[in-house]
Amino acid sequence: MKGMNIGLKEALSLTIEAIKPLPAEDVSLVDSIDRTAALDLNALVDSPSLDASSKDGYAVLSHDVAHATVEKPVRLRLLGSIEAGCESNIQIKPGTTARILTGARIPTGADAVVAEEFVKQGDKDIFVEIFAEPGRNILPHGKDVSLNKCILRSGQQISPGMAGFIAAAGHSMVPVFRNPVVGIIGTGDEIVEPGKPLSEGKLYASNIVTLAGWCSKYKMKTRMRIVRDDYDAILKELKMLSEGTDAIITSGGAWTGDRDMVAQVLEGLGWKEMFHRIRIGPGKAVGFGILDEKPVFILPGGPTSNLMGFLQIALPGLLALSGHSSPGLQRINARLGSDLRGRELDWTNFFFGILEYEKGLPTFFPIKKRSRLSSIADAKAVAAIPEGEEYISKGSIISVQLLS
Repeated sequence: MKGMNIGLKEALSLTIEAIKPLPAEDVSLVDSIDRTAALDLNALVDSPSLDASSKDGYAVLSHDVAHATVEKPVRLRLLGSIEAGCESNIQIKPGTTARILTGARIPTGADAVVAEEFVKQGDKDIFVEIFAEPGRNILPHGKDVSLNKCILRSGQQISPGMAGFIAAAGHSMVPVFRNPVVGIIGTGDEIVEPGKPLSEGKLYASNIVTLAGWCSKYKMKTRMRIVRDDYDAILKELKMLSEGTDAIITSGGAWTGDRDMVAQVLEGLGWKEMFHRIRIGPGKAVGFGILDEKPVFILPGGPTSNLMGFLQIALPGLLALSGHSSPGLQRINARLGSDLRGRELDWTNFFFGILEYEKGLPTFFPIKKRSRLSSIADAKAVAAIPEGEEYISKGSIISVQLLS
């Protein structure tokens, strides 16, 4: 693909196909949130481990209360109380009941639980005002989790609710794909590390901060470096970062100008270039290849091109590296709040925008270009005009990528 001008779909396909997930590691359930399962996981226990009450109430024989009403309540003798986690030898026989709390074992003989709001208490008895059919308010043994049943599939994202489900199934650790350590190199004689004095003609290295922030959002660790536009300096930094990272992103020096040396350095290091130009705007100078079996992403230096190239190519690649089965930004449908017009018919044209929520679908409004950095800072979503189209009219329903 070297030197070819390819479309977004082909570039993304080449990227994902070239990347294999990192090895698995076992992490605690709390640390597994938003991580990707590396193996199928089966339940180690039944949950609940016994027939249990799903309500605070009274364990009864359903036929005892078959005709219970508010006008004609059924009187039952109270034998005692049963709490969750305690052993009880209470047996429910006709005409009797036991107070039972949520999660407690259903006593022998009982086949239903009457919720406490439908019961009036007496001295040593109660008055039931409603019928409770067999199984009412009873959580059967193994209802939530069944022993040996698959509860988690490889490639599945782990949510907080899923972590709790895994815990209920008897696990305290879960195998997940390791998240990559990402090296980020900002190139340019003009860029300065944030916080240091800024002399005339210089600017702070905001791009690499944005990129590192996105990596952090997905729980990827980063190592940031700034290097001047010098072949040997870039070569040295790439070699050093490659040794302690799983992937590398370069920011700036991506094109063919006199000071754009990144691709030359990578070629000298023997990388396998997959592509280095995509028909997208902004972001056409994005490139991708493999160096020492690790993915390397070349991003242009202009802030909007830099971020768009990252969002459309580098981020999906990094997510594939951490095992995501459908890597990329989340998508939703939105109504277009104003016309969109592209500049190149055979390119994918992207637009940063905001979303307004009222009734029905959210509405996407493209951000008017006041400045490159403010557009990025304010953006909540990204819309696109796909290849082959140059115009999408206001009111159209489109798919947008969510940024927050």
